[in-house]
Amino acid sequence: MVQVIIKKQRKAPEDRKVAHVADYKKEEVQELAKLFSEYPIIGILNMENMPAAQLVRMRQKIRQSAYMRMSKKNLITRAIDQVKDKPGFEGLKNHLGGMPALLFTKENPFKIYKYIAQNKSPAFAKAGQTAPRDLVIPAGPTPFPPGPVIGEFGQLGIKTSVEGGKVTVRQDSVVAKQGVVINDKVASVLMRLGIQPMEVGLDLVAVYENGVIFGKEILAVDEAKYVADLVQGHQWSINLSVEAGYPTKDTIEIMISKAHNEAKNVAVEASIMEAEVVELILAKAEREMLALKDEAKI
Repeated sequence: MVQVIIKKQRKAPEDRKVAHVADYKKEEVQELAKLFSEYPIIGILNMENMPAAQLVRMRQKIRQSAYMRMSKKNLITRAIDQVKDKPGFEGLKNHLGGMPALLFTKENPFKIYKYIAQNKSPAFAKAGQTAPRDLVIPAGPTPFPPGPVIGEFGQLGIKTSVEGGKVTVRQDSVVAKQGVVINDKVASVLMRLGIQPMEVGLDLVAVYENGVIFGKEILAVDEAKYVADLVQGHQWSINLSVEAGYPTKDTIEIMISKAHNEAKNVAVEASIMEAEVVELILAKAEREMLALKDEAKI
């Protein structure tokens, strides 16, 4: 019996399959790159856990000032790589988390962030979501009678007692740290207590403008605190100018008034009999006389 061995021929390099990129993907990358060049301000959104109905409403609300576009993360990354005329633009790739989308606008990025933030609404947490901040069960009474709920609270490290026939949380308790994935037990307790720690709405993660990428921690400006800081800074600068003897149009009157009062004090202490301070000197002398009289018990 003759055994026949058929040796598989190796295909020539030109016969090998070449990875093919779908035309629609190429077109999408080109379109995104074009938009990156046309708009001076580009934002990165995270659409994770965004309800479809609210997404439609937000798109309608911002239509006049911004254009929002959803795409796949890898296509956005490729489009970013094609942009060569915007310094530091590649840094946007570091913010493509969750379910990314793009926001194109010519409006002030802080104004856009504020508008988006004002159109968010509170929502209950769901298991699997990431805690946006430390989630706290506040101290105080709960609507629950004593029972299994005490054990459930105990598993989460919540200290309780029974007061007036109801379970009371003895002290503020953090049940999930910022950035930690929320589990079923935490989500259940928060919902039963009516605590809505999540926000439903567009999540503007970062914005690129003129070579600078602003993260949400910078975009989320507390306007009241910002104004208070400006007022305080202005007052500090005036105090520094006055104490250093550096006259400006805002401090010259204060400095003259301060110098005048200091000159009067010197005149009084040195008993220099000038018309403006003679009454003060006499009053001081009378006070000292009365004090001496009391001390001598006259």
